[in-house]
Amino acid sequence: MFLRDAVKLPFTDTGGGWLIFDLPEADLGVHPIDDSGQPPSGTHDVSFYCDDITTTVAEMRARGVTFKHDPVDHGYGYVTYFEMPGGVEVQLYEPKYQKRATAAKRAAKSKPAARGNSAAKAKPAAKAKPAAKGKPAAKGKPAAKGKPRGSKRR
Repeated sequence: MFLRDAVKLPFTDTGGGWLIFDLPEADLGVHPIDDSGQPPSGTHDVSFYCDDITTTVAEMRARGVTFKHDPVDHGYGYVTYFEMPGGVEVQLYEPKYQKRATAAKRAAKSKPAARGNSAAKAKPAAKAKPAAKGKPAAKGKPAAKGKPRGSKRR
């Protein structure tokens, strides 16, 4: 319920209590090793990123999410943390760098569509997954402001 109602991740209800959260993007951040050549202990985390951290934090707070602190500049982005039920600490950040998948999607949208008689055949539209009651399926679309996207960092 927390991921569905407080974090507002898009999902499909497959029945029997199973919600499958559909995260259209993910990335893996690898922490640098320490001076001894070993990774520092405890440096992996689960992260979500968003387009506007101020708006996202405000919306999530309104849904009852408690953050450890206000967003702080970590160099690569603006970062804060919240805890999910079960004690899982989650990083929420707004990246300062351009996400590759987001840049590719924006570039694809900006290309003009072919006009007139084209030798290329149009592909049929993909069928949308059925969504849970009241929840739109958001597969393949970038998350809107205020909706975190998945990221697993190690």
